[in-house]
Amino acid sequence: MTDYFAGDTRTNRERMLAGDPYVADDPDNEQRSRRGAQLADAYHRACRVDPVAAMPLLEALVGHLGEGAFVKPPLFVDYGEHISIGARTFANYGLVALDVAPITIGQDCQIGPNVQLLTPTHPLEAQPRRDKLEAAEPITIGDNVWIGGGAIICPGVTIGADSVIGAGAVVTKDVPPGVVAVGNPARVIKEVPGAPSTPPDSSTGLTGAPAEPAVQE
Repeated sequence: MTDYFAGDTRTNRERMLAGDPYVADDPDNEQRSRRGAQLADAYHRACRVDPVAAMPLLEALVGHLGEGAFVKPPLFVDYGEHISIGARTFANYGLVALDVAPITIGQDCQIGPNVQLLTPTHPLEAQPRRDKLEAAEPITIGDNVWIGGGAIICPGVTIGADSVIGAGAVVTKDVPPGVVAVGNPARVIKEVPGAPSTPPDSSTGLTGAPAEPAVQE
């Protein structure tokens, strides 16, 4: 097999944290991943009994949990510790947050059920993929973003403040602030009333007379 790391003395965890290609065989990563799965499971079980009493488990799971933020379990993570959730944000059932790279969720966000936030990537080339190389790119969600149920946010995507992502959308590119994006792949179709506007241009894909999007949880 090709030595992809010749001359690189870093561990695979160090490569992962730097956003570089790595192989997922680091024992520290394995331990941290197991910890995240155990905390997510404990939070799920505790929340069914007493959601308030379960909050310390969620606080222990994620890297940052803002005041008044709440995630309805089940919650599925790679590690948990690379996730930051802003104050007063709400995430519905079944959030998948694969935090190989940082996932930053702003304040006052609404996240529908079964949303996927996916930071991991894999090579397009066949042999490096066969050799189990992977990497990750961070996801950033601005304040007051609403993501409809079943939406998928792909690696490296930033969603600007006040924007709305339609149910079932697959977001492969950045979304500017204050717009509605729907579809697969997601495209911007209109501005959000009352939000800071984004001038219509080719980068946003705004159209003059869009149909109403299917935005729902």
